[in-house]
Amino acid sequence: MPRGGTSLALGAWFDALVTSSDPGLVPEQRRPWVLAATATAAFGATVMATAVNVVLPTLTVELSAPFATIQWVVLAYLLATIALVPIIGRLGDLWGKARLFQAGHGAFGLGSLLCALAPDAATLIAFRTVQGAGAAALTALGLAIVTDVYPAERRGRALGLNAAVISAGVVLGPSLGGLVADLTSWRWIFAGGVLTSALGAGLALRVLPSYPRVRGERFDLLGAATLFAGLLALSLALTLGQSRGGDDPVIRALGGLAVALAVAFFAVERRAVSPVVDLRLFRNPALTVGLASGLITFVAISGIIFLMPFYLGEALGYTPSRIGLLMAVTPMLLVLMAPIAGTLTDRFGARPVTVVGMALLMLGYLALGTLDEHTTDLGYVLRFLPIGLGMGTFQTPNNTAIMGAARRGASGVTGGLLTLTRFFGQVVGTAVLGSLWATRTVAQAGAPRGSDATGLPAAAQVAGLHDVIDVIRILIGVALALVVLDLARGRRADGALARHPRPGGSVASGGPVR
Repeated sequence: MPRGGTSLALGAWFDALVTSSDPGLVPEQRRPWVLAATATAAFGATVMATAVNVVLPTLTVELSAPFATIQWVVLAYLLATIALVPIIGRLGDLWGKARLFQAGHGAFGLGSLLCALAPDAATLIAFRTVQGAGAAALTALGLAIVTDVYPAERRGRALGLNAAVISAGVVLGPSLGGLVADLTSWRWIFAGGVLTSALGAGLALRVLPSYPRVRGERFDLLGAATLFAGLLALSLALTLGQSRGGDDPVIRALGGLAVALAVAFFAVERRAVSPVVDLRLFRNPALTVGLASGLITFVAISGIIFLMPFYLGEALGYTPSRIGLLMAVTPMLLVLMAPIAGTLTDRFGARPVTVVGMALLMLGYLALGTLDEHTTDLGYVLRFLPIGLGMGTFQTPNNTAIMGAARRGASGVTGGLLTLTRFFGQVVGTAVLGSLWATRTVAQAGAPRGSDATGLPAAAQVAGLHDVIDVIRILIGVALALVVLDLARGRRADGALARHPRPGGSVASGGPVR
């Protein structure tokens, strides 16, 4: 072979492998490259959501801003993502997911670079919204692209690997952020976002399939504006309510505005020719049950993750490093379990695996009710073991069921709704369950209203935590009932279909959810 022939041959093979094509006709050997491209984007977006948390105290000093201002470095990213994911999902369905996915990389990379160069807190917060907008495109459309590329019988494992990468980002984000900040400067954390975006965009440019632009459908601007404003108002009410309290006039006004905008949104969407969120999607029980049960699990786990540092630090007196190690147990188990759950989903169907995962979660939250001021490290790990295994077992088949229930041409908006449950569950779990813990701790201690819960006796803090866990148990019980009923309904439907087969099969993009 002539000199350089091997390189030329490999280059030709790779070019043939990644040449753009119809997403439904992507060859099997090319699918892992597509999964790698979407997973890279999801990892970068997740790391950037959590890595900044560890440097908030540093930012208050270096940018000469109070914590009440600096906390918006985190909130701006989160709120931008929440408000935009359903809208970007719809735009992806209309304009082409690959094209908008690359635009997401551009916004994420540009936002990361601007954040690294930000001279003050206000500028940093503004640029974090740009970064969050890019993250919305990367996370929502990545799920949709994987759904389009992988056939139903192989989709569970692919989405399981995607979920494992996201969980790895949650685990590694704070550690990587702290390491980078210790070695260099907090600005290099954002520079890392530029690097991951550049790598991800380069890979995506080569491997993502082409998507034709949908002709004859206009984007619903009124519906999009109403949805954006409503989600933003509700998220602001929840986040600001933690510090201001539910009785604050601003919080009441935001809550009322969110309700009014929700009513307006449903009215607009019922009349829209090409709605942002087609309300007929929710006629599919698999999608509705999946979104509802997924939201509940994210509310529960986000609330517990938020409260555990207070329990471990205040009630047990643990050091930050010890707290960090113990709290890594749950996401690490999720990382390990998610791909396994994907394989089980492909073999046995989504519904049975979902029920097993939710049952494990119920067992775990029942066990958490026995936490006290004398819990050992081993006792803590054993109580959280079923929660980590349960989240890993539940999340993958639930994601598979939701994305498989998407009507043809609606995988983008469905991926946006699925991503919304994760981010919105994080806000609700942190804000609502965090406020409930503070209120119940004060009540358990018999302290004056408005007292700082973290300064109250450990016994009162643990009692307040038990009250929160009781609420979580009720929520998980509701979710367990939903998935069990959906399993029974699915089996009845499968039995009826076996007795009276219909031509054409399921209308879902990936076939029936077993």
